[in-house]
Amino acid sequence: MISTSACRLEPVTAANVDAVCAIQVRPDQAHLVSPVVKSLAEAYVHGDVAWPRAIVDGDEVVGFVMAFLDIQWDPARDPADRRSGLWRLNIAAAHQGKGYGSFAVAAVVEELRRRGASRAYVTWDPGAGTPEPFYLGLGFRLTGELSGDQRVGELLLPQAPSQAPSQAPS
Repeated sequence: MISTSACRLEPVTAANVDAVCAIQVRPDQAHLVSPVVKSLAEAYVHGDVAWPRAIVDGDEVVGFVMAFLDIQWDPARDPADRRSGLWRLNIAAAHQGKGYGSFAVAAVVEELRRRGASRAYVTWDPGAGTPEPFYLGLGFRLTGELSGDQRVGELLLPQAPSQAPSQAPS
């Protein structure tokens, strides 16, 4: 397992973009997640709601994660429904199973909490090799919704104790 003290999320910059774009998941996962270069293109055209980050351990880029921030979820159903969550997660094939994915999801969740979100969302394709067990193991629960053909998971983000309103003794 990784030592999270050496792990961090960093903005994608000119200095690390080649390493970020070189991230490749296992061949059996390629149909389940878009390549990083597509995610970066989407981040560029959706710059107001995309939060792309390199997952770095020491000096090595080991993955890529991108959050979506305060998007209008389904305007036809509920124009007031705005959500934030995990848009993409790509861990390099050689670095899977070491805890980088869990680290990245936790870091995104903390960023969303810092921004005032009360829930985090993620979607995934059902079927063979799905990341569903991974997300459910991190505490996400199925909402029963679909986003296109993808299942929707939700994680409640209670306020950290230092953020909770103080209560007067009764």
